[in-house]
Amino acid sequence: MDLDAYVFAHRATWERLDELSRRRRLTGAEADELIDTYQRVATHLSVIRSSAPDASLVAYLSTLLARARGRATGTRADAWSTLVRFFAVSFPAALYRMRWWWLTVTEVSLLATVVMTWWVLDHPGIESSFASQQEIEHLVTNDFENYYSEYEATSFAARVWSNNFWLAAMCIVVGVFGFPVVWMLYTNILNLVVVGSIMIRHGRGDLFFGLILPHGMLELTCLFVAAGVGLRLFWSWVSPGNRTRAAALAEEGRAAIGVALGLVVVLLLCGVIEAFVTPSPLPTWARIGIGVAAWSLFMAYVFVVGRRAHEVGETGDLDEYERGLARPTV
Repeated sequence: MDLDAYVFAHRATWERLDELSRRRRLTGAEADELIDTYQRVATHLSVIRSSAPDASLVAYLSTLLARARGRATGTRADAWSTLVRFFAVSFPAALYRMRWWWLTVTEVSLLATVVMTWWVLDHPGIESSFASQQEIEHLVTNDFENYYSEYEATSFAARVWSNNFWLAAMCIVVGVFGFPVVWMLYTNILNLVVVGSIMIRHGRGDLFFGLILPHGMLELTCLFVAAGVGLRLFWSWVSPGNRTRAAALAEEGRAAIGVALGLVVVLLLCGVIEAFVTPSPLPTWARIGIGVAAWSLFMAYVFVVGRRAHEVGETGDLDEYERGLARPTV
């Protein structure tokens, strides 16, 4: 092959690809032309490599194709659009899709909490098996209330956030085994029941609920979500349906990781409320009102935004939505 003649015949195509790949914005027709020209130049490079390899020309065309490929595929979603899509579509849709799992966990856990609290209150001697009389007096008079103001607020928020996220992450990570999730739920419910029953029995129920509810509604909901997702992961390999067990576990595992990442932000909000709102001098009704508002916003996020995102995905329109969101420069 006459390399000089080949270069002369196709140089205009290469220069056009170089021009298109450097443009900041492309029309629809130019984007199509970029793809078509890229494919032709890729063929040219293949011919040159096999018939008349020239190191400098191969390097030039390889660099040109790499830039064009990045221009064609790399602009589908920048970091910000990916983040926006995650919180606008992926995360709420996953929460909505798994709603029956974590709503069931929520209902069963709350029912168990009520029954266990009633039973402990009906059997006063149970308290002594969990704490001494001196420890109970300290809890009622000082320890429970002081816990929320013992540390500097910012540091306390970080401690609460890391602890809660660790617990939620563990529910998801060990969810594939099933039983550890149930055990973690039980231990957390038991701790809530013991403290709550002690405070109620000693006439400090108003203080208990006034300090627990502002952050606890959303915080416990996040725990129940994590537990539900973990149990869904367990069930995916127990009953994979038409999928293989490996495929079912992989699919649900990816969704579970996405939920875990989303819960990072929600639990951060819980930590902020617990550190700055719960111990604040605001009246009890105001602090609880903030907690109710935060919980309500989360539920609306799941059942309004999540439902919409889930339905779009079910009807097959999600791909179109993604393309529209991820083409900011074309």
